Amino acid sequence: MDKPIKKAAGKAAKKVAEYTPEPIKDEIKEKVKDKAKEKFVESVQDKADEATDHLEDAKDENAEKFQDKAEEAKDKAQDVLLSVRDKIGNVVEAGEDFQEKVSSSNKDKGDRKVKGVNQIKGVSNIKSYKDVKSSKDIKSSNDIKTMGS
Repeated sequence: MDKPIKKAAGKAAKKVAEYTPEPIKDEIKEKVKDKAKEKFVESVQDKADEATDHLEDAKDENAEKFQDKAEEAKDKAQDVLLSVRDKIGNVVEAGEDFQEKVSSSNKDKGDRKVKGVNQIKGVSNIKSYKDVKSSKDIKSSNDIKTMGS
């Protein structure tokens, strides 16, 4: 409505209110209170609905962001695991090459084994001059048995 119409309606309402009997005024006041309560409740509900809509939008937006971040974290973790797997594969390969080189160098030396402490002869195991055979202990051609005898 225009301002002049509002003013006129307001003046008319005041004049009507002046000449209205008290019981009707009380009833009108009650209706005005009820209408004001309804408008207030509607206003609060509208604001609550608007806030709910904003919360839902924010929730959806955050869910999308979380999904994106989770996907990104998953990709990074996969990349790290793949690089670790590659590095471990390289280490295993290097170990196998090293083992092959060590084993092949042993084969070239005729599989010689290093003697242990127990296998080395001590002083007591070495023959002395007394253990050497003399000319008397050597067999002669007479001592050798032939097939015909």
